[in-house]
Amino acid sequence: MHLTTNLYLSKTVIIFFIVHLFTPLIHAQQSALKTDFEEKKVLVVYGGWEGHQPEKFSLKIAAWLKEHNAEVTVTTSTTVYSDEKALKEFDLIIQHITMSKLTNAESKGLLAAVKNGTGLAGCHGGLGDSFRNNTDYQYMVGGQFVKHPGGEVEHQVNIVPNGDPITQNISDFNLKTEQYYMHVDPNIKVLATTRFSDEHDEWIDSAVVPVVWKKYFGNGRVFFCSIGHSSDLFDIEEVWTLITRGTFWAAQGKTSPKEKWLTPVYASF
Repeated sequence: MHLTTNLYLSKTVIIFFIVHLFTPLIHAQQSALKTDFEEKKVLVVYGGWEGHQPEKFSLKIAAWLKEHNAEVTVTTSTTVYSDEKALKEFDLIIQHITMSKLTNAESKGLLAAVKNGTGLAGCHGGLGDSFRNNTDYQYMVGGQFVKHPGGEVEHQVNIVPNGDPITQNISDFNLKTEQYYMHVDPNIKVLATTRFSDEHDEWIDSAVVPVVWKKYFGNGRVFFCSIGHSSDLFDIEEVWTLITRGTFWAAQGKTSPKEKWLTPVYASF
């Protein structure tokens, strides 16, 4: 009798453990399956410095978008930015262009489109180190790359525990790649950070710099992730999940109400 009872209790404990272990994973998978762009129009623009493999990222994200019911247009030219009427038709622009330059007309068109509700998303130098001489563009994105001390280094990405859906069920993770030191807008909503050491530059020891953020520019939603130096990084589950969730969020600006989360970093003293 005691043996039977003990076996029953043991099985109950094991089942309880398995359910609680895998339930978050199941919920995460179900959430991913619900990602439906509902035929929203997405423009993918890539080019610039080839060292960041812009084509590989752009074709990968374009394929993912199509799998999730988005109507995708891919181009390697920024001339589309100068056509303000055409840009208005897009719900989201995904850009992967490191450095390069925009004409005045292209810059004006892109900024106007995002301000009027078209989302903007991207990663690494493809969004955070584009058009270095264009401060209006940087003002829109919310940050600008300035240095990656030591090149590709081991570092940790720390998820900010603010309950944002983009980071749901994602834990801190380690990786070896460029650790982007960014100059940032103090009013971005930071979703993940990284801490620098004094190994390469002693004056940045313990500096905490945003890795992932979202923000508004007018009515447009902007999402950025600084990870993405090489295409193998997109095979890391945490990285790809952050990028795809952020991309989906940025596409909803025309159909979803503005989120009321903005709180300036610098309080009154």
